[in-house]
Amino acid sequence: MRLFLCLAFASENIQVNLSRGVFLDLGSVDNGDLDGRALDHSLPGWTWYEFTEPAEVGERIRQAEVVVSNKCVLDRNILLQAPELRLIAVAATGTNIIDIEAAAELSIAVCNVRDYATRSVAQHVITMILNLVTAQPFYGRRVRRGEWSAGRQFSLHDQTIRELQTLQLGIVGHGVLGRAVANLARTMGMNVLVAERRGCDPRPDRLGFEDVVRNADVISIHCPLNDDTRGLFDRRVLGMMKKDALLVNSARGGIVVEQDLADSLRAGEIAAAAVDTLSVEPPPPDHPLLAPDIPNLVITPHNAWASKPARQTCIDQLALVITSFQRGQPINRVV
Repeated sequence: MRLFLCLAFASENIQVNLSRGVFLDLGSVDNGDLDGRALDHSLPGWTWYEFTEPAEVGERIRQAEVVVSNKCVLDRNILLQAPELRLIAVAATGTNIIDIEAAAELSIAVCNVRDYATRSVAQHVITMILNLVTAQPFYGRRVRRGEWSAGRQFSLHDQTIRELQTLQLGIVGHGVLGRAVANLARTMGMNVLVAERRGCDPRPDRLGFEDVVRNADVISIHCPLNDDTRGLFDRRVLGMMKKDALLVNSARGGIVVEQDLADSLRAGEIAAAAVDTLSVEPPPPDHPLLAPDIPNLVITPHNAWASKPARQTCIDQLALVITSFQRGQPINRVV
């Protein structure tokens, strides 16, 4: 059966009828506020799970022909426990949760969703930049501590407030998200510097990676996490930044060495940072960036992508991935 379907899926316009689907972690996308009818109608039978523990994955997908997962890992051992599985639809763009090589060997197609959260991420990043530039989160904490009430002047403004029109934004990772952030930043008066990949000669529209790090007032990270970018922003690179520079990371936590960032903020080597992703999620209580003594740090809980329109687009695109695959015209196919 596996061999037959492998040959069939290799040809275009070969239709296949699938009936049993499992969504392993629906709660990672839907808070009960989305319209799931298109996804529900994409297959005759669905089993929905809000959350799935790693030990539960094998049993839950054993009879499935389609599996949807956002963050539940599907490695080789798990895939071998699902003899009927024909399609994995990832409820995200990144496919690092899937053993792609094993899926290919087992004739299991893998498709993802793409460009569904661009506007959500871009507005979140701009919001984080504005928060750091205006220092409003830090002023808000001081108000709550009673500093304004205890002051003699009508206004607190002793923590520097800057203006976007005077700042240069360095973009590290100039894909769909990086370009969207750059476009919004330009409309707000920022000058944008696009970084070339580290170690590569800059293309005509880019600057060398280290040149951007040294000259940008704000750096926003949008590159994928891979062997080339893991630990890209370590103590050495952070030390190249201006002392009054700001760092924003909405990509992946592992791109920044988190202990180094904590140490740099404590030492005043950079002015402030805002991060939406951490290397472990949810983070343990002793995560280096959750320490209460780190100054000028804003952390959001990996929700830059999660506007309601973005999450609805994700669900609708998953439905389209499944119906297109059954028509023999797969979209967003990774393998």
